[in-house]
Amino acid sequence: MSINSAMLAGVSGLVSNSSALAAISDNIANVNTTAYKRNQVNFANVVTAQAVKGRYSAGGVQAVTRQFVSQQGLIQSANSPTDLGISGDGFFIVTDKGPGLTSADARKFTRSGSFSVDADGYMVNDAKLYLQGWPYASDGTINVNPSDLNLMESINVKNLGAAVAATQNVMINANVNKTQAISAGEATYNAATRSMADWAVNQNPATGTQPDFTLEMNVIDSVGATHKFAVSFLKSDTPPNSWHSEIYAIPATDVTAGPSGQVAAGLTMFTADGAFDLANTTLFGALGAAAELNFAASGAVTTPRWANALGISASSIDLDLAKLTQYASASTVNAVNSDGANVGNVVGVEVSEDGIVSAIFDNSEVRKIAKIGLATFPNPDGLSPVSGNAYRPTIPSGEFVIKEPGVGGAGEIAASTLEASTVDLSAEFTGLITTQKAYSACSKIITTADQMLDELINIKR
Repeated sequence: MSINSAMLAGVSGLVSNSSALAAISDNIANVNTTAYKRNQVNFANVVTAQAVKGRYSAGGVQAVTRQFVSQQGLIQSANSPTDLGISGDGFFIVTDKGPGLTSADARKFTRSGSFSVDADGYMVNDAKLYLQGWPYASDGTINVNPSDLNLMESINVKNLGAAVAATQNVMINANVNKTQAISAGEATYNAATRSMADWAVNQNPATGTQPDFTLEMNVIDSVGATHKFAVSFLKSDTPPNSWHSEIYAIPATDVTAGPSGQVAAGLTMFTADGAFDLANTTLFGALGAAAELNFAASGAVTTPRWANALGISASSIDLDLAKLTQYASASTVNAVNSDGANVGNVVGVEVSEDGIVSAIFDNSEVRKIAKIGLATFPNPDGLSPVSGNAYRPTIPSGEFVIKEPGVGGAGEIAASTLEASTVDLSAEFTGLITTQKAYSACSKIITTADQMLDELINIKR
């Protein structure tokens, strides 16, 4: 009967508009939820077969929910360096579990990048979902295999231990005075029996030679301890533009080497223009030998080596002497800069655009921890939402592909930013009004159909 179909059509309208109201309510409630994607209920008519010509049977309406997951929210500035926004396509890969992750543990996908560091050092967002990434090995390498999700681990930025970096490079910026007079000690100088290193220990002219100029540099070993080394110069009369030079440890007991901790001795040469002449310098061995110091490990047989009592690893230090000059001005040290770092602890975290998570130590060291991977889907709007503003794959969404940020169409990661909700309050309030009116109109259908049925029933009295 047409009246019955009209009543049922009214009921379907009430149900559909109730769903629309629920979606609008969800959108309004999440207007400030990070990376929330608005939902919308669209309506589709239902057509029934018309059995009798000239008569119409109402089919009603059905609600169809549409997600706008692929819609990019506004990237806004945030205060925390671990707040992460994705500029472009892709989702963070997260789990409900931090340590002990296995292939059986479900992975979820979210764009909610409000991450912080929990008590155990893991990066988790507001829904307590753990961020996944490819970990860096101890040798600084990383295995980025997009086809193997099990290579990714929950990122931990605290349980790293202390950081130490041994000195590998020293830059010396200094000048030795070209007009320096030849000292009396030059005539009796001998690097083996009357060295400048000996003078540094006992200051006795009978056993050592006083240098014309000395500079010092600090070297950090493999366990973070600092050692002092001196570079001394004594003006030579032959050949021209030459200086007797020695490098030695202070104190001498830090190394096992030549007399009084001497690790290198020879001539330092300069060109007629006053520039350092490595090709004719013998301080580091043969003519033109690389300007570097090599220390064997404690307990080794070769020399020079670190003292046995120190128990430390071998060191190789490159000396940059390009700014060592011989000009007609006072001998002076402008700068001695060395790399390396003493023992340091984690004080901060930073994330680069390509997803590299690094720990910052209080000794200025930066250590790479992991690289964030982003998952992309052929149809993000087909994802199924789960609690915590996250999603899981479905057949309509298609299989996910893991990509490095900024590679293969994946978006870039912006640190200290968050993606805003895509909800537009003006549109939602407008929808609230039209939904309310449509609901009222559907209720009128039922009221009118009820009155017509009452008239039909009252035909027979």
